[in-house]
Amino acid sequence: MYGACEDGNVTVTPGTLVLAGTPIGDIEDAPPRLAQELATADVIAAEDTRRLRRLTQALGVQPAGRVVSYFEGNESARTPELVEALVGGARVLLVTDAGMPSVSDPGYRLVAAAVEKDVRVTAVPGPSAVLTALALSGLPVDRFCFEGFLPRKAGERLSRLREVAEERRTLVYFEAPHRLGATLAAMAEVFGSQRGAAVCRELTKTYEEVRRGPLGELAQWAAEGVRGEITVVVEGAGERAAEELGADELVRRVRVREEAGERRKEAIAAVAAEAGLPKREVFDAVVAAKNADVSG
Repeated sequence: MYGACEDGNVTVTPGTLVLAGTPIGDIEDAPPRLAQELATADVIAAEDTRRLRRLTQALGVQPAGRVVSYFEGNESARTPELVEALVGGARVLLVTDAGMPSVSDPGYRLVAAAVEKDVRVTAVPGPSAVLTALALSGLPVDRFCFEGFLPRKAGERLSRLREVAEERRTLVYFEAPHRLGATLAAMAEVFGSQRGAAVCRELTKTYEEVRRGPLGELAQWAAEGVRGEITVVVEGAGERAAEELGADELVRRVRVREEAGERRKEAIAAVAAEAGLPKREVFDAVVAAKNADVSG
């Protein structure tokens, strides 16, 4: 948008970056404003232009603006071009394959660059696999954290899981179907096989399925192979695990590891990870047992 200053120079009002949520499955979940934005945007940046074409056809929309691809492979190179358009007054619409841009999808880089240039950023709220899976999981949803995709390499995956072994909030992950079995097995190893979880598959689609149960059981089920888009919800470490195991069992597990040659600190950390408990709780149980032995 153009304007004139008192000295006669032309000024340009920056445009707007619009982040638009798209259906995660059922096309009827598309937010009403999405069709309007698709029809009127000056530029549409799409993660997959072929999927965008199918989306616009399903919505009965004919985009008037320029369509460009914006995906992980060209995100860095294309961001300056889009920012230039925004600074020049364009309305740029960003859509990804499903759900909200920036949530494990392209978008963060463009948003940060737009904010730096004082460009207005707004959103068309839409479907979210994270929130949908949380709501369907049957697990606590008052506090949660989203962890995105885990690393593909086994060692890195275990390390990342150990970082949140003591997290009390419900955890949400995305995962590829061919890696689901290995991921659930790693979660059972780190969090404990009895930690509650839910595997949400093909949300809002024809073959939607929510499989709930302990991580150990879910890992066995997924080992046979699973298809579709996957979201995993895992119960946070909490008091329930401590109540189920009991202090005596925690102490016994630590002693077994110590007798096998592990240092006490390492044994406590391992038992805490297995039980899905903070290390402090296992440590306190060991100290209390030691004091009881001394006083007895």
